[in-house]
Amino acid sequence: QVQLVESGGGSVQPGGSLRLSCAPSLRISSLSAMGWYRRVDGKQREMVAAISSSGTTEYNDNVKGRFTVTRDNAKNTLDLQMTHLKPEDTAVYYCAADRFDYGFTHPQGDYWGQGTQVTVSP
Repeated sequence: QVQLVESGGGSVQPGGSLRLSCAPSLRISSLSAMGWYRRVDGKQREMVAAISSSGTTEYNDNVKGRFTVTRDNAKNTLDLQMTHLKPEDTAVYYCAADRFDYGFTHPQGDYWGQGTQVTVSP
């Protein structure tokens, strides 16, 4: 079973920055689309940022210009650099990946991480 292990969550003040990392248990080069989703209690999970195996990226309109998603084959990690954080970014962030190419930039969810909490508050 493929595992995705997230790290880097925490608490930060509005305007601050955090970097999330996701380490898969297999070579990242063997995965197709990868990305980050988030969920706030009582709300539907939403796609935050995604990146295809060829490097094409896709962002939620609410994070464009503030978040950057990258995949590093050498480090074997998927990273999410978050800047200018807002209270509404508070959520549990999940790493997701697909083993196969379904034709989308954002992953359909073959594999999911356990989630990491991000809290933005004064």
